[in-house]
Amino acid sequence: MSTAEADNEGLTGHARVAADAAARGLDVEIFPRPAASSLAEAAALIGVDPSDIVKSLVVKRSDGTFLFALVPGGRSISWPKLRSLVGVNKLQMPPPDVALSATGYERGTITPLGSTTPWPVFVDSTIPGRRVALGAGEHGFSMFVEADALIAALAATVADISVLE
Repeated sequence: MSTAEADNEGLTGHARVAADAAARGLDVEIFPRPAASSLAEAAALIGVDPSDIVKSLVVKRSDGTFLFALVPGGRSISWPKLRSLVGVNKLQMPPPDVALSATGYERGTITPLGSTTPWPVFVDSTIPGRRVALGAGEHGFSMFVEADALIAALAATVADISVLE
């Protein structure tokens, strides 16, 4: 168990995210936000462009391990690109209960920060250089973070892994 994992034991939701970010020396701004029914509505509610909202997607490999794919709003995973980068023939989005078990977070709240297991992180090449919004570990909360600092804190791989929706 890593120091960050030990420090986060017993914490839930956005408290776990905040504790992991602090352990990594990463500055995040966690804030409550109302529910939204679309990407455009969510962006308007928090005052950002839809592409500044980053989806943290948990992806399952055929060997039962997982990875995180961070993709901006308005884009989706390019499965051929991600499979090629990871060096596998098959990847899939797991069912909600499997994603929860793999990360400790429900869909719609998933973030690599504070995940119950520190899976590898792959960030789409359109994300660096921006301040972005992500889920913050529980419904009703989001966070702002500088993408470059997040990438460094997570030792993430940056690559072209998305396509326009």
